[in-house]
Amino acid sequence: MGVRSVDLPGAVHLVLPAGVVQLDPQRAVFDGMLESWWRQQRSRLSRESTIKPRIALVRRFAEFTGLYPWQWTPGEVEAFTSSLVSGGRPLAHSTVRSYQMTLRLFCEFVTDRRYGWAEECVRRFGQPPVQVCHEWNTVAHLSEYEGRPGRRALTYDEVQALFDAADDRVAVIRGRGRKGVLAAWRDAVVLKTVYAFGLRRQEAAMLDVVDFRRNPRVPRYDRFGSVQVRYGKASRGGPARRRTVLTVPEMDWVVDLLREWVQELRPQFGPGEHPAMFVTERRGRISRGYLDVAFRRAARDAGLPEELDLHSLRHSYVTHLLEFGYPPLMVQQQVGHSHASVTALYTSVSDEFRNRLLDAALARFPMAEGAAG
Repeated sequence: MGVRSVDLPGAVHLVLPAGVVQLDPQRAVFDGMLESWWRQQRSRLSRESTIKPRIALVRRFAEFTGLYPWQWTPGEVEAFTSSLVSGGRPLAHSTVRSYQMTLRLFCEFVTDRRYGWAEECVRRFGQPPVQVCHEWNTVAHLSEYEGRPGRRALTYDEVQALFDAADDRVAVIRGRGRKGVLAAWRDAVVLKTVYAFGLRRQEAAMLDVVDFRRNPRVPRYDRFGSVQVRYGKASRGGPARRRTVLTVPEMDWVVDLLREWVQELRPQFGPGEHPAMFVTERRGRISRGYLDVAFRRAARDAGLPEELDLHSLRHSYVTHLLEFGYPPLMVQQQVGHSHASVTALYTSVSDEFRNRLLDAALARFPMAEGAAG
């Protein structure tokens, strides 16, 4: 007995009307599956920026195999994975796992009888789609951190070298009488802001002037006592998470910097009514990708290792706050992590800091004179 057709977002009868004959039925069914999966994900409040890459990956997998979903087998997944990790630039462990998870989700959708795709494929092509991603042919999630091993926190000297390089670029451009002084100045301010508040790329790019607020506890910081981050990393299917990041005394050098930016430098871009904190020469908002460019340029000029990236400044913020002596819970709240274990992964305290802790511990437990080592 078949499953009764219902108007679930993604149901086959909503995409492939009965009585319509397609010139290329296989292509029509495949396109219908993708359209239906799009609708189903939207009904679960997944963002378009999440859905588009998923759809593109499924098309890429189909093109790689030369087969349609009802023809896929686990062997195709294994061959696809091998292609991803082969060659001169193999993909990261986490990227491969995310690709496999996307294929698993798509197969779960088209094999779910409530949507009718399995039954439709049997009727049209004599075989249903099956799940092709299993525990035995996909990457296991065995580690909390799967990012690039080279990503780490910058030392204090590296942070200073990065900022010096960004400032020097302003002076060089001005000295040559070339255009771009304001843009270079903005880039230096952005990099320092990312570090001073531990921001992600999206969070920094989406900052508005009004997001900076007073902290009644520290009136001398004026309107830069805190920043409301409104575009934090979202949970699956959820809205962007918000948090308030307080300006800490060790980073209060950023207050004068931001005051100068808002009052003197930003107006020279002629932003008009645009709310963005960091604007472009065309009076728009800077992009996340541009922030990466700004970091790489300053890091190259400073002679820093190539494996460091903009996100390393966020790692640096976490590490340095802990070294300053802030409680782990406060650091966790400042950077917007849901779990302390995630914050711990960002931490790479220096040998000097660990030695200070060790010296303090040894002072609490003095060894008797002449005792064995």
